[in-house]
Amino acid sequence: MDDRERHEAGMTVRRQVLGDAHVDRAIANTDEFTADFQDFISRYAWGEIWTRPGLDRRTRSCITLAVLATLGHDEELAMHVRAALRNGLTPEEVGEVLLQVGVYAGVPAANRAFKVAQQTLQQEAG
Repeated sequence: MDDRERHEAGMTVRRQVLGDAHVDRAIANTDEFTADFQDFISRYAWGEIWTRPGLDRRTRSCITLAVLATLGHDEELAMHVRAALRNGLTPEEVGEVLLQVGVYAGVPAANRAFKVAQQTLQQEAG
């Protein structure tokens, strides 16, 4: 697969996981400064990793939630809580992932992540 095909595949998965509205906002906000980064994440994060057959999207969402919670990347965590729901996780399963974070990454990381996830889940519930 060449870079163009990888980018197209990545954009397809990115839209399926994050939703058209999110991706459309990212594209609309792309300028000369951010264009290379947007291309990079489309080709590599979405076109190389999320398209691999070795893990399903639910599992990839669980891993992504755990890593983002551990590292304290709250804005990305909120986005990926929404993505996890789109990938078929239930709110209860999101909570289970965050409990794992509490054991292996520490209670402060899980505490912050639960707050972010709770707010995101409440927004999604409407």
